[in-house]
Amino acid sequence: MDFGGSDVTYDVSAAPGRVTSAKIVIAGGFGVGKTTLVGSVSEITPLTTEAIMTSASVGVDDNKDVPGKVTTTVAMDFGRITIDKDLILYLFGTPGQTRFWFMWDELVRGAIGAVVLVDTRRLADCFAAIDFFEHRRLPYLIAVNAFDGVNFHELQDVREALAISEDIPVIQTDARSREATKQTLITLVEYVLSMRKVPTR
Repeated sequence: MDFGGSDVTYDVSAAPGRVTSAKIVIAGGFGVGKTTLVGSVSEITPLTTEAIMTSASVGVDDNKDVPGKVTTTVAMDFGRITIDKDLILYLFGTPGQTRFWFMWDELVRGAIGAVVLVDTRRLADCFAAIDFFEHRRLPYLIAVNAFDGVNFHELQDVREALAISEDIPVIQTDARSREATKQTLITLVEYVLSMRKVPTR
């Protein structure tokens, strides 16, 4: 089964024994945990473009809910994970601030889907990412990052607050956990496959 971007087509249901790859985008608001998520699951040393936050970001980047954050992604994060012997996922984390969104079109080119990482303390920060993927008809799921293992809202409440349809997965994850992140990615791949199934005759 083929999934096409504008330049690249991925086949994520290749014949047994044939290794195939797919691109997934990790998006969300500033400081939500995108870099952490990529780093927690990548089997290679992740490529990051973290820069030290300076006084120039005061009034631009809202870090009151993440006061310990001293760096920010200014281009992208990149990692790789082998899901099984036949499927490798390449992860591209987007920068969270709107001033870097001119890069998003290139980052999502060829992707089969996206994970929108959400911090329920700052739910509005993910609205723009959701709008971006819906406008481009790129499948996505919502992954609520449970900081310190605490989920502040029921998942159905999050769905209603984001005003997304019932068929879009809304799950809980922990960006620091390799297993939780891996399961999030598997859920996304399964969702994309379910959307593209060809009806049997």
